[in-house]
Amino acid sequence: MKTVESALIPWVSVGIIARNEEHSIGTALESLFRQTLFAELEQRRLSAEIWCVANGCTDTTADVAGRIFEEQCLLHPQRHCFTACVLTVPEAGKINAWNLFVHQVSAPRAAYLILMDADIQFGHTATLWALCQALEQHSHAHVSVGRPVKDIARKKHLTLGERVSLATSRMTQSAPAQLTGQLYCIRAETARRIYLPGELAACEDGFIKTLVCTDFLTKESEPGRIVRARHASHIFSAYVSAGEVLRNQKRQMIGQTYVHLLVDRFLPTLPPQDRAGLGRAIRRLDEQSPGWLRRLMDEHLRRTRRFWRLFPDALVFRFRRLAPMPVAKKILHFPAALAGEAVTLAACWLALRSLRRGHRACWPDKKPPSRKPAEGPVNVPRPAMPG
Repeated sequence: MKTVESALIPWVSVGIIARNEEHSIGTALESLFRQTLFAELEQRRLSAEIWCVANGCTDTTADVAGRIFEEQCLLHPQRHCFTACVLTVPEAGKINAWNLFVHQVSAPRAAYLILMDADIQFGHTATLWALCQALEQHSHAHVSVGRPVKDIARKKHLTLGERVSLATSRMTQSAPAQLTGQLYCIRAETARRIYLPGELAACEDGFIKTLVCTDFLTKESEPGRIVRARHASHIFSAYVSAGEVLRNQKRQMIGQTYVHLLVDRFLPTLPPQDRAGLGRAIRRLDEQSPGWLRRLMDEHLRRTRRFWRLFPDALVFRFRRLAPMPVAKKILHFPAALAGEAVTLAACWLALRSLRRGHRACWPDKKPPSRKPAEGPVNVPRPAMPG
């Protein structure tokens, strides 16, 4: 294993993206600090840093995280090998929070960055260490993932809707190179070549996946650049009601449309010098030509008359996931694929209607406002390691 020169230099940087998660972040952090990652780092004289990027919060998310961080920095058995800090950002949005963590906040000399949502729990205590080890052992891979598990999978008695939800998940996970934005580990040098467009409404994980698997649009897609780590998993709350599922799918369809415009149409047309540094080019566009992605979407909407043509394969991508399955599993999962495609088409219709009405920001606000957003610095000083 590669080691850093000093334990004061974080080997891995963990970024927790949180917005209005006061009721769930405590459980997520308790699960985080039970991870074997810290004992493994202590044994190897390595260290980690943990950042909670609380963006646009109107609740006590930052306070809850700060209190838990203070307790863990005093009482955790491996407290000398990690730092933990809350960064409050007035601007809401996962994209902005991601860019801040990757490009401004995370330790410049960290080998790996772990991105996680603030409302998950870990299914294995070795999950974070396994994610890092997967990249240590697979030099060709740039991202490692675990197995996402819906919370309803632990129920003994499932409704019909819950059974369909789990079957749909199994189909999705059977495909190679699956990346969920809820939790993944990425090589720091790879992450810093990526800059997420500020107006990307959703599916940032799909955008990252495409860049990683195609070596930033320079090669044919290679699924092996994303590797699944053994003994790594996380548990998340599933959308079960019809309304929740449809709203979530509408967000996904809007996000997939943005990703299609970026990776299939716009970015490949950039001059060679810009394509060689896509992250820098996108950042420059955001700074010098605000609204550029929105204008791309407006042009796309003028050309798109039918909702099923928002992005390629909208009519068939659910069924294509059946292709690699054995015949028996194809038959077993066909009803779920059919139901999933019906939801997809309905979501595409809602997405097109929403886009034409100018509704582009589709990250859900989970909690109603209770107070003004917490103000805080963006360029914060790096905390010193304890000890």
